[in-house]
Amino acid sequence: MKPDTLKREIDILGLAANTVNLIIGAGIFVLPALVAAYLAEASILAYVVCGVLMFAIVLCFAEIGSQITVTGGAYAYIQEAFGDYAGFLSNSLFWFGTGVLMNAAVMNAMADMIAIFIPELQKPIFRSLFFILLIGGFAWVNIRGVKYGNRMVKVNTFLKLIPLLLLIVAGVTCIAPDNLKWHSFPSVSSIGGASLLLFFAFGGGEAALSVSGEIKNPKRVIPVGILLGIGTVILLYMVIQTIAQGVLGNDLVHYKDAPLAAVAQRVFGKWGATLMTIGGIVSIFGSLSGSILSYPRVLFGGAQSGWFPAFLAKIHTRFATPYWAIIIYGLLDFIFAVTGGFKQLAIIASASLLIIYLGVVLAVIKFRLTRQVSAKNTFRLPFGLLIPFIAVVAILWFLSNLQKDEWMGIGVALLLLSGIYALVKMSGRRK
Repeated sequence: MKPDTLKREIDILGLAANTVNLIIGAGIFVLPALVAAYLAEASILAYVVCGVLMFAIVLCFAEIGSQITVTGGAYAYIQEAFGDYAGFLSNSLFWFGTGVLMNAAVMNAMADMIAIFIPELQKPIFRSLFFILLIGGFAWVNIRGVKYGNRMVKVNTFLKLIPLLLLIVAGVTCIAPDNLKWHSFPSVSSIGGASLLLFFAFGGGEAALSVSGEIKNPKRVIPVGILLGIGTVILLYMVIQTIAQGVLGNDLVHYKDAPLAAVAQRVFGKWGATLMTIGGIVSIFGSLSGSILSYPRVLFGGAQSGWFPAFLAKIHTRFATPYWAIIIYGLLDFIFAVTGGFKQLAIIASASLLIIYLGVVLAVIKFRLTRQVSAKNTFRLPFGLLIPFIAVVAILWFLSNLQKDEWMGIGVALLLLSGIYALVKMSGRRK
């Protein structure tokens, strides 16, 4: 893979913050009630199961990420292991399927939340202007330099954690111990359903590694930063679920639209719900800032590999950022957010994420068996192939639970991308 010439500015705190930032979006504000619908007072069990499985997957990212440190993250690992075709598919699914489509969805969710306070955002013209300002602002900051984009991520991560930490601190004093007592052990199917739901709530942090070409001392920073980030999220989610269950008890399942708002209202009074609504807006804002930092680097990496127009691989002479990739990615975000076209395509996102995870874990196994990567001082998993094997089993289990329309969506997407790849090869674009 062609090396890039970007500046290495991101440290452990920056990578960990972006990992937390990309995972924690609006989902945490509705998640507790959805999990409680499966497991009630035993909900914490799903977090333990899913947390262990997700941590096994992220450990694989940590190992291979410390070995392959070019821009692109997950797709770069897959390409290195399985060649250009697999690399092209994972690259396209990554930046478009889990990037553009999900951004378009959450931007509209953010606009709907703000419309509670500013009803004009329900009008298409004002919503479009809002999206222009939002995406344009993120793009401008990230074009000026990765250190500015990462600095924004750090600030946004801190801001989005404030209302959640306030809820935890105050909520502990309002817990009724009886609400946390298990009256029966949940069924395996209930645990499985809740864990699948949680899996996608834990997803997204892998995109933080897309900026690997701009990470300081990547052999050390990547494993420490990504594991610190996912560990923080798992712990935070478990504590919030415990607080919500302990405060609301069996009533938690009746607040599926805004369970944390209901908890906050019980803890703080009437203004608590407003606090959580604002917290949700800030949380989405932060996740979007992390996306505009991370996903354009995947598009940039694909252009470096020769799959997309060459101008997308250009680096700004002054700011040392992939400015055209950032601009085009932001433009696509805007188009799908305004048109709502993502609604028919968003089903690709969950399947795309699982396939990319599977590709990365299989790449770890291949490198272990063939020893194609032997860099010194890199992070290496203990217990041989045990952890990658657990990760593969977990991903296959999650894949088996996908719905028919998700399989059809990803099948059509793979066929279309295969056709595009064939055209690129025939055109002689790639050297």
